[in-house]
Amino acid sequence: MDQLKETIIGLTAKAGGTWGVVVEDLDTGKSLAHNEGELFLAESVIKVPIMAAVFAAAEEKRFNLSDTMTLRREDMVGGSGFLQHMTPGIVLPIYDLITLMIVQSDNTATNMLVDLVGADAINRTMRETGMKESHFFNKCCVYPVNREGLNEITAADVNALLKTLATGSYISYHACQQMIEIMKKQQVRNGLPAYLPESDSPVIGSLTPWEMAHKPGWDTGRQHDAGILFAGKGSVSITVLSKNIEPFSALDTLAKIGQSVYAYMTAGKKA
Repeated sequence: MDQLKETIIGLTAKAGGTWGVVVEDLDTGKSLAHNEGELFLAESVIKVPIMAAVFAAAEEKRFNLSDTMTLRREDMVGGSGFLQHMTPGIVLPIYDLITLMIVQSDNTATNMLVDLVGADAINRTMRETGMKESHFFNKCCVYPVNREGLNEITAADVNALLKTLATGSYISYHACQQMIEIMKKQQVRNGLPAYLPESDSPVIGSLTPWEMAHKPGWDTGRQHDAGILFAGKGSVSITVLSKNIEPFSALDTLAKIGQSVYAYMTAGKKA
């Protein structure tokens, strides 16, 4: 783990900007951290605690995940996702909105879910999952003139959330399992998993030697990715946040960090 930390710090130093990193081997408890308490604008990583808050509200019987919501014109915002291009009036199950929010980072789906559960519930979920310094204030692409605050996170807090989900320690084992499975369907894979190996089997449909449940987030000068890498018989949580960084350099660095963690995992954890 010491060698892995040296590698990661070297990669981030070469890239420039400011980085917050936490990597934790969930099987051994060994971890590394760099600027783990630094606050970063959350970008779409905030959608993971929003997902957890929706699952928690469903557990409280405020609604069922199979209940439906109707897309309204006033819900539609730009940025990521395709709901902004759909016709108002379509009806979608809450579970599908969660899936769109995570796998496509759909901003319209996100805002519909924020309206469903409310900011207080999201912040309560963040506290309950160990996100002590992070906070949620604003929906996606909707910024009041007199904002109360910004959506901010730390690498330490995101790692705490990931560990809570990975160990089935929030709401129920089944709820955490569902959230992890949704995150495994992530379609934006140009960050941490970008340089991970493909299957070397000649058989069509063969599985890759790894899986990753993760959620990236980005905006001008910022590139984040956070998730759980499953490889071999192990699992490692990885949170990497950046700011004041050029996009290509940030994505390349994220991919090399993911590659380095994978090498650590597949080398028998001797690093």
